[in-house]
Amino acid sequence: MRARAPASAANLGPGFDALAVAVDRYVEVEVEPASRLIVRSEGEGAGMSDDAGHLAARVAIDVVGHDRISISVRSQIPVARGLGSSAALAAAAAAAAGARDPLAVAAHVDGHPENAAASVVGGLVVAGMVRGAVRVAKVPMDPALVLVAVVPDRSLPTAKARQVLPPQVSREDAAFNLGRMGMLLAGLADHRVLVREAAEDRLHQDYRAPLFPEAPMILSGLLDGGALAVCWSGAGPTLLGICTSTHAPAVRRAGQGALGDAGVPGRVLVLKPDRIGLVTGEEARLEAVDVGPDTLEAAGGSGREPPGTKSGVGRRVFDFDAGS
Repeated sequence: MRARAPASAANLGPGFDALAVAVDRYVEVEVEPASRLIVRSEGEGAGMSDDAGHLAARVAIDVVGHDRISISVRSQIPVARGLGSSAALAAAAAAAAGARDPLAVAAHVDGHPENAAASVVGGLVVAGMVRGAVRVAKVPMDPALVLVAVVPDRSLPTAKARQVLPPQVSREDAAFNLGRMGMLLAGLADHRVLVREAAEDRLHQDYRAPLFPEAPMILSGLLDGGALAVCWSGAGPTLLGICTSTHAPAVRRAGQGALGDAGVPGRVLVLKPDRIGLVTGEEARLEAVDVGPDTLEAAGGSGREPPGTKSGVGRRVFDFDAGS
């Protein structure tokens, strides 16, 4: 079977381990019967571990119960950059291998549910574990909003980024984040009420800042360029400017300028929310693996199909309902 899952940006400031949005960069996984294990990869992360150690191989082998399979991975999602590459890959691999619940598999592999939930369900989601199962709810997101993603050419594994977090937080900081998350959800539903303070956070971003000391300068540059709010994407080092599609070109230029001023090599992408999530079948095929930032910027306000995918939405693997 073939399956495709979108990348995701999680946390979005105050929504630590709870909030994520799917975005239009994708990973495609195809699993077929074979006489022995074969792993092929193309695009982002290609050749890093084309063997039994590949995450897609580990997931698919666990699902089918043996290693007599051929696995092909084609990815547009930068690896270890805070864009949910592992959750998307695990979800697509699980679906391609025939898992009954790809969301549960991906959340277990990732260790927290929000990236996996966004990749499987699509759109803006809040997610958590309830009595051992992933519970996810889709929440409204203003169609005028896009994300300008500043993606440095340096990796920051999530495990390393989690090691710097304190084991406890104060009641004051917890209450601060709860208030900011409410403001953020309101602003994401209606960009007219989105204020920069809505993306402020006291649970993770400041603790992770020493791992990417140039981040405050780049975030400030995104705000100066017209972003409504700014934050880290997941564990970083990707940084996000939340803005309308109309202002996306200016915010993107500001991000490029901020990267240059900070002396950090990287790229700046304009990403649309993906509202479909996980799909299988022929419609899951990626037409192109490498999609340049200019193409993504053009897509930011176009309303066209996501770049690199066939038209149509394919067959949904996960049918969302309020009880999921």
